[in-house]
Amino acid sequence: MSIETGPAPTEAQQTKSQLSLSTSAARNLATTTKSEPQMQGISSRWLLRSLPWVQVSGGTYRVNRRLSYAVGRGRVSFVKTGAEVKVVPPSLREVPVLRGLEDDAVLEELANRFTQREVAAGEVLVEAGQPIDEVFLIAHGKINQIGTGKYGETAVLGHLADGDHLGDEAVRQSDALWEYTVKAATAGTVLVLPFAAFRELIGRSEALREQIAAYLASNDLAQNQHGEAEIELSAGHDGEPDLPSTFVDYELAPREYELSVAQTVLRVHSRVADLFNDPMNQVEQQLKLTIEALRERQEYELVNNAEFGLLANAEYDQRIQTHSGPPTPDDLDELLSMRRETTHLFAHPKAIAAFGRECSKRGIYFGSVDIGTHHIPAWRGVPIFPSGKIPVVDGHTSSIIAVRMGENNQGVVGLHQTGIPDEYEPGLNVRFMGINEKAVISYLVSAYYSAAVLVPDALGVLENVEVSRPRA
Repeated sequence: MSIETGPAPTEAQQTKSQLSLSTSAARNLATTTKSEPQMQGISSRWLLRSLPWVQVSGGTYRVNRRLSYAVGRGRVSFVKTGAEVKVVPPSLREVPVLRGLEDDAVLEELANRFTQREVAAGEVLVEAGQPIDEVFLIAHGKINQIGTGKYGETAVLGHLADGDHLGDEAVRQSDALWEYTVKAATAGTVLVLPFAAFRELIGRSEALREQIAAYLASNDLAQNQHGEAEIELSAGHDGEPDLPSTFVDYELAPREYELSVAQTVLRVHSRVADLFNDPMNQVEQQLKLTIEALRERQEYELVNNAEFGLLANAEYDQRIQTHSGPPTPDDLDELLSMRRETTHLFAHPKAIAAFGRECSKRGIYFGSVDIGTHHIPAWRGVPIFPSGKIPVVDGHTSSIIAVRMGENNQGVVGLHQTGIPDEYEPGLNVRFMGINEKAVISYLVSAYYSAAVLVPDALGVLENVEVSRPRA
């Protein structure tokens, strides 16, 4: 059954039936209470807040260290064309024996001698005790180094992943044997170079022979376990023996960090700046949000910049892989044990959640520490600060950064310069650029910053941390 209704009442009819002033009309005589402009992109920026900032008056910060003979073990790069994977020839300089080799033709020929091999999860590449007759480059996947523990049990001695290499240690000695079994933890791709092909190239290349001779000579120099030039000392002696004489040698070409910059030009029309300033100043509000965006970018660069970012500047011997994929208490314990003191851990919120799930599986509750008015999760008393600036690769894997902070602690420091012209905040200035013919006012907003790692063990990274939630 349908019910017929009459025509809607007109505005005049509504006014006649209305007994008081409507709210919509009353608003014409009322003052609106408003908030300042809000911005969703503002994060906690714990890294910026935690870094101890060092004044860099000359715009450049030099890190002086003891002379070091260690060449380190970098990571080689690969190029993939369809299913074919090849090593990028210049990246072979990351292999210690080839560090500093200037002959690109030799590197090109050496790269062409590597052959591609697909490995399955659980496949054994070499057995402990066999002669080292091949060099392996890991293009993709995870490799376990398996040996025998103190009491005869099988133990995982280490993990290798994308870009790592092994087998080149045979250059230091003839008839070298594998000290561990090499087993694929996941399916992956490796490039293999027979040592016979490498020796054949040595016989034809004078530059390669000279490179290897220089490498072997550097290993004969007196050095400590960190690769630094040894300081001769005597201890535990009796009587009046001749004491050793020594001196502390320095690096002749120490690394220098120049302050980086994040900049933008803020434009405000003069009519807006002149007339629309009550109750809030328009230029100040524009500057406030612009500076927040600059500070967010500043923290992103401190994490990800290729020159001074924490992820890129961690030494390769300070990088470790997870044992099973997700971050476990064992992984974080190993990460903490690699330096004499860890003051801060930084992780993506998804990585913190993944670590919490692993702790729950084991019936472990990780604690918290109070930082100001915030309760920050902590492991072994070290706070784990959330940082959305740490990337999550393909939605699956991320990294956890361990840092020792402070210049006096030989740690990681932030670099800035205060007292710059037209300074608005420490290390940030706002400079008037003029008014154009359209009456638009321009301001140059600049933030100057960088970060420095004073010694290698001040910074470590747990890599390939799986953060995706497993399916039920």
